[in-house]
Amino acid sequence: MLTSLRHWSQSRFSWLLLALTAIGLEGAALYFQYGMELMPCVMCVYQRIAVLGILVAALIGASAPKMALMRMAGSFLWIYSAYRGIELAWEHTQLILNPSPFATCDFFVTLPSWFALQDWFPSVFQATGDCSVSQWQFLTLEMPQWMLIIFSAYFVVGLLVLMSQITSSFKTKE
Repeated sequence: MLTSLRHWSQSRFSWLLLALTAIGLEGAALYFQYGMELMPCVMCVYQRIAVLGILVAALIGASAPKMALMRMAGSFLWIYSAYRGIELAWEHTQLILNPSPFATCDFFVTLPSWFALQDWFPSVFQATGDCSVSQWQFLTLEMPQWMLIIFSAYFVVGLLVLMSQITSSFKTKE
């Protein structure tokens, strides 16, 4: 299985497919915001940024999929972004399922000045909602619960792809 994953990761198509899934999630977020008029909260915006990290990772991998360094760089960013997404989705889920006046999210998105997405693209990265308010459910799961599942799937697949790169390099050295 890892051998076929390694070969699959050397294809530009696979990295572009990963990018397409991230673009689809970003598009869905914008549909929820503008089509369904749901207000994104700070945690939603941070999760959008984690998906953006996966998109950037996919573009890194797609830029030179035959180069092991680019595949590794893309894989590491992919796994890191998915892991941060899991953390954010879990925290957001807890805010919705276990509301408390002592556990709240920030009022404003706080990013470094060199990465001020909320100022550069306020229509996408400006938070206007409350993190503890349930705005949408599908099959009895809240939106952050769905994001927890999605980020977990990204994480597992990313780990498998990374493992395929590492084990293949050990086999070629023998």
